[in-house]
Amino acid sequence: MDQQELLALLALKKAPLIGDIMAKKLIRTFGSATAVFEQPYRQIAAIEGIGDKKAEFIKVKDLFSKAEKELKFIEENNLKYRVYYNDDYPERLQYCVDGPIIFFENGKIDWSNPYTLSIVGTRQITSQGSAFLEKFIAEIAPLKPMIISGYAYGVDILAHKLAIEHGLQTIAVMAHGLNQTYPRNHVAHNKDVKNNGGFVTDFWSTDTFDRKNFLGRNRIIAGLSEATVVIESADKGGSLVTAGLAGDYNREVFAVPGRLNDKYAAGCNDLIKQSKAHMLTKTADIPYILGWQESKVAVQKQLFVELNEDEKMIYAFLKDNEKEMLDIIALNLKMPVHKLASILMSMELKGVVKPLPGKLFMLA
Repeated sequence: MDQQELLALLALKKAPLIGDIMAKKLIRTFGSATAVFEQPYRQIAAIEGIGDKKAEFIKVKDLFSKAEKELKFIEENNLKYRVYYNDDYPERLQYCVDGPIIFFENGKIDWSNPYTLSIVGTRQITSQGSAFLEKFIAEIAPLKPMIISGYAYGVDILAHKLAIEHGLQTIAVMAHGLNQTYPRNHVAHNKDVKNNGGFVTDFWSTDTFDRKNFLGRNRIIAGLSEATVVIESADKGGSLVTAGLAGDYNREVFAVPGRLNDKYAAGCNDLIKQSKAHMLTKTADIPYILGWQESKVAVQKQLFVELNEDEKMIYAFLKDNEKEMLDIIALNLKMPVHKLASILMSMELKGVVKPLPGKLFMLA
């Protein structure tokens, strides 16, 4: 890429009050980032959505000197950069309206992998959450998906470590520049991550860790992935924000259900209850709903499941009819819809049935 255009992109990335959405509009209007900075103030201010206050960035004198320093850092540390209008920019991120105009990476990342999963959750992962995640990664490993997370404590770091253990590529999306590591003690994992994927951020080396950066980090986690998996979450937290962003990007969201009185199941249960996430009870749910090669997933199915009389009746009906809508099953079995839905959820947890889009159900 022409160095002047790269400097202009970096400068535009740091322009006050100009985010990625507006930066893309400016580039689209004038043809390039370089051309943006060649425009007079009034020409910039006249653009819909800009106005006088936002147009002030064109008068900031040190934007390019700061960009030159950052470019020097990029070159001295052999970092790669991806620009949103270039062919080497990750395709899924291109579809995100607020995807970064430029981001930076460090490692050995193969963006051609068609299978990408973001795995997020609480920093206080429980033993149940750890056990589920360990089993999930082991079973999904034959499909070789890219595992993306935020390098935080708890679910994030365990997802990265398990991905590496099973020979999967893993991407750590950071909320600061790539000259830092937060949490600091995760430095111990940096070499393994770089050798099995790498680090990604759209923050500069001058951007230190700050909680306000999490939203920017989380949009990249959600945007890079075909689906986001929430392992455990309290009723509030960054994991739910990431799940919400994934939903906004029209990506699939999965959540692992838990007991009603478990603090770190509340967020997942709410996502499922509000129809914002698929209920994830077994690994095969992922390739089935996403259309991946399910036959390659090494899922250990229960050989013997005890069913009560209602469950046996539903099982027999689905065995005869292959798949059917919730309302039609209820009508044929003369069972209230609310009762049937509850029983089907219980059967799903037992691995006997699985839900399909459009309120359809079939035997697992």
